[in-house]
Amino acid sequence: MEKLFKLKEHGTNVRTEVVAGITTFLTMAYILAVNPNILGSCMDRGGVFVATALASAIATFVMAFLANYPIALSAGLGLNAYFAYTVCLGELSDMGADAFTVALTAVFVEGIIFIILSFFKAREQIINGIPMNLKNGISAGIGLFVAFIGLQNAGIITKDDSTIVSLGSFSKPDVALALIGFLIILVLVHYNVKGSVLIGILATWVLGMIAQATGWYVPDAEAGIASVFPDFSSGLQLSGLANTAFKFNFGWAASHLIQFIAIVFSFLYVDIFDTVGTVVGVADKAGLLDKDGKLPRVGKVLLADSIGTCAGACLGTSTITSFVESSAGVAAGGRTGLTSFTTGCMFLISLLLSPIFLAIPGFATAPALLYVGMLMVSSVKKIEFDGDIADVAGAYMAVLMMPLAYSIATGIMFAILTWVIIKVAEKKAKDVSPVMWVVFALFVLRIITLITNFQ
Repeated sequence: MEKLFKLKEHGTNVRTEVVAGITTFLTMAYILAVNPNILGSCMDRGGVFVATALASAIATFVMAFLANYPIALSAGLGLNAYFAYTVCLGELSDMGADAFTVALTAVFVEGIIFIILSFFKAREQIINGIPMNLKNGISAGIGLFVAFIGLQNAGIITKDDSTIVSLGSFSKPDVALALIGFLIILVLVHYNVKGSVLIGILATWVLGMIAQATGWYVPDAEAGIASVFPDFSSGLQLSGLANTAFKFNFGWAASHLIQFIAIVFSFLYVDIFDTVGTVVGVADKAGLLDKDGKLPRVGKVLLADSIGTCAGACLGTSTITSFVESSAGVAAGGRTGLTSFTTGCMFLISLLLSPIFLAIPGFATAPALLYVGMLMVSSVKKIEFDGDIADVAGAYMAVLMMPLAYSIATGIMFAILTWVIIKVAEKKAKDVSPVMWVVFALFVLRIITLITNFQ
């Protein structure tokens, strides 16, 4: 252990690292319930669960042994929502059940691009080329989008023919229990309870089982309302991986190149900021940054993220990225890759609990989406509304369009197009970096394809 992770050099020991790794897992294990619920709308839920657990373990092991940092990885919230609702059920809805194969192909290509960018140290250049206001606006917009999905999954917000959306009925168990679950999480967070999000999900689920036992919550298979009690009769339900693993569709990608590039870019763009922001934040809390505020071995950290994304696509899940919940393990004393290794082992052990995670209903995971959305929306306070109108408008369009257009990609597109056009109108074209010009051109091409397809 000492040779692998250099424990003494980092002032830690095996016991502290193991406890930290378990702590990290408990704070992020909710993704094992949330990801199948989100991607299950367009893929096999059992396969998504297994893919999520395996890909998380693989990526976290790579982080442990390659970078030796206490950072764990799993399927990113926001990215999985974009995968399911924008790509599969939105842009590619005409493909029906095969839409997820294109999305997985895009995730795989994104992972390959990230690996290449990691070797050429291009991620930092991309990030530096994007205005800070836009970064903060995009983060806040994703938060609203994720929260909106949680509200819908619980039936708190429903479809309305007159007003498009409306408030759901409090007489329904889904609505009442989801709101109670959200309040439980908030109270637990206030008292610094470890694993508060996971505990909130489990508490809501238990309340759901009580509601079903008393007859308030009534399962209806034909209406898509499943029982909330786990079914152990089918064993561990690991066979679903055959329905998701290596389901790529390069033929569609080649015949719809511009549309495919736009999908890949949206995955790429969001993952860049999610990964780097999380890694730097966790490293800072762990005291791992150097005197210049830079992270040693950052290339290996980003490479671990890229390998995880490729592995996840091959197994059948959306983009794998570094989790900010790793900071919980750091707070518990984690300083080396042994923390990550422990977390990865916990993901493998979780495979034995597949009937439990797959029985957790959407209204029980909705509180987690509401809470994570709240954390991400907090980026709005970093937006400078008194500065250049291009920066203000760009950030505003990101925040506005993501939830209302129900698409992260659309929010990014409106943000960047608005920013570049206003900059040119201000006669400040020189402020537009080469990266932004490339991105602008890609989105212009995307609009052209949308107009062509519409006609």
